Amino acid sequence: MNGAFTISQADKRPMYLQIMEQIKQRIAVGDWSEGQAIPSIRQLAVDLEVSVITVKRAYLELEREGVIVTQQGKGSHVASNGGLSARLREEELEQHLEQARRLAAMLGIRPKELEDRLREAGDRVREKETI
Repeated sequence: MNGAFTISQADKRPMYLQIMEQIKQRIAVGDWSEGQAIPSIRQLAVDLEVSVITVKRAYLELEREGVIVTQQGKGSHVASNGGLSARLREEELEQHLEQARRLAAMLGIRPKELEDRLREAGDRVREKETI
């Protein structure tokens, strides 16, 4: 259930954020469905060789965001609020768009030019799909 989790010491982000991102990604792509049990805090900490406190913080933040629910004695599960997977994909898209905006600003690319480039990229994708 958690074999593909990886924590990078080279990543500048805190480990709990890396864990959160990977859990959200699994839900977004449909690997974990609504209501499905997720690894226990202790088990994931052992598997990732990190502190239980690190995993607990990730789970608490995910709970706060409405991504998972935890019940005493029953463990943690993916939240069953319709459209969770779509919401997570939408959030990921927003993050990528914001990153593109920041990078464009650093390169001196004006918003209109960024918009044109995004439209061109979309056109290229559509062309490839029709081939």
